[in-house]
Amino acid sequence: MGSKKPLSELVSLRGKRALITGSAAGIGKAIADRFAEAGADLILVDMDEKKLKETAAELGELGVYVATNKVDLSKKPEIDALWNSLKGSIPDILVNNAGIYPFCDFLEIDEAFFQKVYAINLEAVLWMCQRMIEARKKEGGVIINVGSIEAVLPFKRGMVHYDASKAGVIGLTRGLARDFGDKGFRVNVLLPGGIVTPGTRGAATEFFRGNIGLAKTGYDFMARLPMGRVGDPDEVARAALFLACDLSSYVTGALLAVDGGFLSA
Repeated sequence: MGSKKPLSELVSLRGKRALITGSAAGIGKAIADRFAEAGADLILVDMDEKKLKETAAELGELGVYVATNKVDLSKKPEIDALWNSLKGSIPDILVNNAGIYPFCDFLEIDEAFFQKVYAINLEAVLWMCQRMIEARKKEGGVIINVGSIEAVLPFKRGMVHYDASKAGVIGLTRGLARDFGDKGFRVNVLLPGGIVTPGTRGAATEFFRGNIGLAKTGYDFMARLPMGRVGDPDEVARAALFLACDLSSYVTGALLAVDGGFLSA
């Protein structure tokens, strides 16, 4: 509430600091690009240290501060070590983008496989949110969790474990929005779908190796896609920028699909 801000202020992230996981490539890097353009200082987290440093060098040319951290998000002690190192530089914005999506037939899932997927896709998101809220309980902040349209409408075979983990991200997001909205936190979830990233290119490679089931999935997906094309990581990044800035000052607990209309078809 209060006086009407000009659009330039509403979109700006100048003076803000954003922590983005899985930011060495794909959607995470695209989000880092847009946040830097909007003026945010960045804390980039990924396992790929080489690509992290390349991204940091590229974004540093925009005049923002960029720190890189190699962190295995499947290990809570490494998450805790990351946050303990941020004393004095706590982020205003947290983007939980990192995730894995290995294919596996449901009847072949074992405990180790299941725990790895859950540790990165859901448990790490929970611990990162907990540390963010704990660190900013007096100031509030913005949390953007990256889910998937798969959590709402599963369409790929061999992804039950992934679907369940991303459904958990939606439940976590909405619960946090309810519990901490009056403490100044806005917590929302992005639901990308049909986005071309290094990971989805890997799936396409599997297709060309003769995976007939995957080929049918790809055909069925495109056949029901209203916009008739796949998306670009930057299109997800623009939605993330909306949720991060004051354009979305009255938005929390929302599921924002960036999927070319797939969920509506």
